[in-house]
Amino acid sequence: MPPPLKAAAAFGIGYRVMTDGDLPFVAKLYATTRAEEVAVTGWPPETQAAFLDQQHRAQHAYYRSAYPDGEWLLIERDGAPIGRLYLAEEMGKLLLVDISLLPEARGTGLGTAILTDLLADETRPVELHVERFNPARRLYERFGFVLLEEQPVYLRMIRQPPA
Repeated sequence: MPPPLKAAAAFGIGYRVMTDGDLPFVAKLYATTRAEEVAVTGWPPETQAAFLDQQHRAQHAYYRSAYPDGEWLLIERDGAPIGRLYLAEEMGKLLLVDISLLPEARGTGLGTAILTDLLADETRPVELHVERFNPARRLYERFGFVLLEEQPVYLRMIRQPPA
């Protein structure tokens, strides 16, 4: 079930279940999250685009395989997709598998609103992975996520439910 729309409603946000028809948008969204790091390779633009598309397809297949009962949501503003929110349950925890927003939606308070809604009534621990240098890490820490495990690229973080 999608998070309740309270804080995010002020941004005109809605959620809907992702379909295969949304894959072109999700691939574009994925590319925006990796474009800077791929740009430093010096590869020609068509090689960068092909690499990002391949990486998106691999990630999508992995997520669907690893979390077959996951909830795959698009984040929409005024009916247009602006992000994705992937959730799953595992061993009594809620997993925040992925949250991504288009560049123009980042840094606007929208991520804070979505997390506020997601965590508001959550009674289970919530776990996520975040890249070590991802600016969203600070947001997660503000919400009470703490380091659970350091991995080579990612940090595994958890937030315990309020007592």
